[in-house]
Amino acid sequence: MAESQRFLPAGQDGLLIELADLETTLTLHDRLRASPLEGVTEMVVGARTLLLSFDGRVTDPRPLVARIRQIDLLKRTVREGETIEIPVTYDGEDLDDVARLLGWSVPELIRRHGAATYTVAFTGFAPGFAYMTSDDPALEVSRRTSPRTRIPAGSVALGGKFGGIYPSDSPGGWQLIGRTPLKMWDTNRSPPALLAPGHRVRFREIGKEAPAQEPTTTQPAQASVQAGPSARGLLVTRADRPALFQDLGRPAQAPQGVSVSGALDRYSLSEANLCVGNPPGAAAVEIAYGGFAVRAGLPVTLAVAGAPAPLKILTAEGRSLPAPHGRPFALDAGDELTLAVPPEGTRSYLALRGGFAVKTTLGSAATDTLARVGPPPIHEGDLLLAENGPCAAVDPFRPPPPSLPKASDTVVIDVAPGPREDWLTPDALRLLLDQPWEVTSETSRVGARLRGAQHLTRQEMKELPSEGTPRGAIQVPHSGEPVLFLADHPVTGGYPVIAVVARHHLDLAGQVPIGARIRFRALPCFGHFRKDSPS
Repeated sequence: MAESQRFLPAGQDGLLIELADLETTLTLHDRLRASPLEGVTEMVVGARTLLLSFDGRVTDPRPLVARIRQIDLLKRTVREGETIEIPVTYDGEDLDDVARLLGWSVPELIRRHGAATYTVAFTGFAPGFAYMTSDDPALEVSRRTSPRTRIPAGSVALGGKFGGIYPSDSPGGWQLIGRTPLKMWDTNRSPPALLAPGHRVRFREIGKEAPAQEPTTTQPAQASVQAGPSARGLLVTRADRPALFQDLGRPAQAPQGVSVSGALDRYSLSEANLCVGNPPGAAAVEIAYGGFAVRAGLPVTLAVAGAPAPLKILTAEGRSLPAPHGRPFALDAGDELTLAVPPEGTRSYLALRGGFAVKTTLGSAATDTLARVGPPPIHEGDLLLAENGPCAAVDPFRPPPPSLPKASDTVVIDVAPGPREDWLTPDALRLLLDQPWEVTSETSRVGARLRGAQHLTRQEMKELPSEGTPRGAIQVPHSGEPVLFLADHPVTGGYPVIAVVARHHLDLAGQVPIGARIRFRALPCFGHFRKDSPS
């Protein structure tokens, strides 16, 4: 018989399985890795949950639930991964406080931390960040009441019952006890993450003279962006904001703590590419709010889709011509294309026939701004090189592009309630659906903070153990102002998700400008797993 488990909808393509504890969660994860379920595309392990993402064209939650209920979880799996030794200088800012909280001396804390064997349970928070459990149950200490805004890369820390090592400079609330010179994340290594689920970890004390960790764990891979004359590509002559290379992202990298990322508006990316005969997922330039220009160093065919930035061509002879939106057009050597501020939407996509010559990281040319994985941002003076890859005929007859929201609009976005609306007060879901939410200036590719007349309030005040979060998740932090997760969202989160944006509105969510308002509308027939009794 399966142990107690609860099935919660996490959007149209996600299923969150809540289990009794971490050990049971890891057992289910290992069983499903050994015998994959048809249609499941990715699994994200949490502290006591497993998030399954699935292809709705292949399966739906009902057969998945039926299959999972048949799995015997009473017989635990034994993880026998590689043992990795981590050298540590024990000089963390919280070392004395942690020893005091545990009732030990500092030498005793160092001894017991070094004597323990840690096992990587799951990853998340940041690329290469591993949540590790200890075989010494006494090594458990509460997180800091006030998180730090910056924790240096290589910091060895404790948080709750977990141990971890920060792979990059980042904010965080764990207790710092030391530092290691090893790189937890390095895109020049295969795989980039030093630690993976199942690995065993032993910590070895080293002297304070150990070299500090070099900040190379989050350096983006070099793309074909160069400075100099535009002899073989497009010279960026204006970039009010950094532009980004994007494609359809890097799926199946959750075990390394890396989200899919990719274009905020995948439909528009594909349309720009299809206009010029490229594969729909080819890398293009994502431009936020216009204010961008390129000069051609050779004859090229381009297309722009997405936010309809007014397009102007200044020819080498000095003539000014309009260029069509959502249609292919040509530039001769010396011609300059300018994208003005779009009257609607937020992101425009510039595609080059034959593609851009851009290097990939983990199989994708997408720039993940949270994980800092992928090509560097594009600035004025950069040269975007042409790949001249194989392509099909141009298509000047693409379907008319959809209208995108203006800053003055109220946009209706469909959502699937759950999985954690029961962590909020009974009227929270009603408030989410009944009032408009303004998109604030605290908005990026990671997510959009929303402001309404009334905040959402929690009824469950305990800390939510880390669990997987899908794209489109609407997370509710303590402030009560929801955050709508977009393409570069973290793999795991620690705040309850009240609803998830429907798949058909994910592209639209990425095009809602600052100042616009969103009205959420609940999809029918969701929540049917919520009443499942534990089995």
